[in-house]
Amino acid sequence: MKRLHVHLSVPDLDESIRFYETLLGAPPSVVKPDYAKWMLDDPKVNLAISTQPGRAIGLDHVGIQVDSAQELGELAQRLKAAGAETFDEAATTCCYAQSDKSWVADPAGVRWETFYTFGEATTYGADKAMAALEASAKPGSACCGPAKAEPAVAPARACC
Repeated sequence: MKRLHVHLSVPDLDESIRFYETLLGAPPSVVKPDYAKWMLDDPKVNLAISTQPGRAIGLDHVGIQVDSAQELGELAQRLKAAGAETFDEAATTCCYAQSDKSWVADPAGVRWETFYTFGEATTYGADKAMAALEASAKPGSACCGPAKAEPAVAPARACC
């Protein structure tokens, strides 16, 4: 089974937790001083929010969480076969979890994380592969955007 992963950088964690609790109809399954995560079955998603210094507000990255190291290897091989440069990490600590990961940037510069989590961690951790991915991205791409992201939808405007 695979689960969609979405990670958002937010300016106010408590306010965002209240918003997403209401939107999703459930409290987060993990809450830390700078991080919260919902592991939902309906919709099948791993939604994470955090307040990390130096991160632009808004969409941080998207990903696919898998249930085994074998599934992770299959995803990483598909990315490599498509000609994508991946940044692989084994037994890394990130988002209060121990995981093996393979990172890639899509053609527009959006960061994608494929990962298999096999344990918890007591710290948020540092992600060396994401930093390398950001450093190699094209100027103006999503991962090298301005320090402060513009709102996705202008206030008081309908989307359609």
